[in-house]
Formats: sequence, C-alpha cells, structure tokens
Amino acid sequence: MTPLIVLVGPMGVGKSTVGHLLAEHLGVGYRDTDDDIVARTGRSIAEIFVDDGEPAFRALEKQAVRTALAEHEGVLALGGGAVLDAGTRALLAGQRVVYLSMDVEEAVRRTGLGAARPLLAVNPRKQWRELMEARRPLYEETATVVVATDGRTPEEVTRSTLDALEMKQA
Repeated sequence: MTPLIVLVGPMGVGKSTVGHLLAEHLGVGYRDTDDDIVARTGRSIAEIFVDDGEPAFRALEKQAVRTALAEHEGVLALGGGAVLDAGTRALLAGQRVVYLSMDVEEAVRRTGLGAARPLLAVNPRKQWRELMEARRPLYEETATVVVATDGRTPEEVTRSTLDALEMKQA
C-alpha cells in the first residue's frame, strides 16, 4: 500500500485545500499527517510546540508520516517540516511527491504569518525566508514534480498537479 500522491511544501501553501480537491477529482481519500497528530494527542500543533518543544513535535510527526505512508492509498499531505527528517525523506523516495511552492509575498498574503504559526512568532518574514532557505532543497530533493501556487486558485493548482503527474481525473 502506498499513497497515490504525497504533497509537501511550506505552511500555508494550500496542501490541505489542494489535497482535498485532488482526492475528489481522483475518487480517493485524503489524509493529513498534521490532522493525525492532533487526533492522536488531542492538542493543536501550536500547543505541542509551545508545551513540549519542536523536537517532541518532530518525533510525533516522523511517526505520523511513517504510519500514513504505510496505511493510506489516496492523497496524503505532510506538515511543512516533515522533510527535515532524513528517514522521512528516504521513505518518500519512489513516491509520487508534489512540492507545492510559493514565495514569501504569497505566504504573507495567505497566512498573514501570524501567531498561529509557532515557528514564525518573531519577525515572521525573516523567519519564513530562513525556513525556506533550509527546506527548499529538501522539498526539491523529495519532489517528483514542483507546482507553483503563487497567484493561482486551488482549482488551477489542482489541474496543474494532475497535468504534471500525467494523471486523469475520475
């Protein structure tokens, strides 16, 4: 068992929205590893970061990704930092991985880079740029295809993703 499509990319890029649309178009289920973590712990991602710290969250995330990759056959969205783990990147090798990309101005427009994003609590633009400098090569390393989301509707991104993967809609 393996996911049909795995979505990676930064926070706020639209993985959940596009993931739901892809799943609908392809007639498969949708799953998000961040949702899995929230369901398993009964706490929000922000609460886990604040109460337990980033290393504790990353350990939960690593297990959530491993489980979802083994169990889910539809569209799977990973949290923005999931690719930081070398073991996770190894598990993504051979998967159909779509990196949804956006620039900082689009990130500001979409998310406001607000307090709900614990990694961006102080100087959000600078921190987002630094996160992306570290993560972009990892997203690109794991990606089968890259689909830009800047200035595009979720429906346009969904169509571009299906076209890039040469997949037919259900």
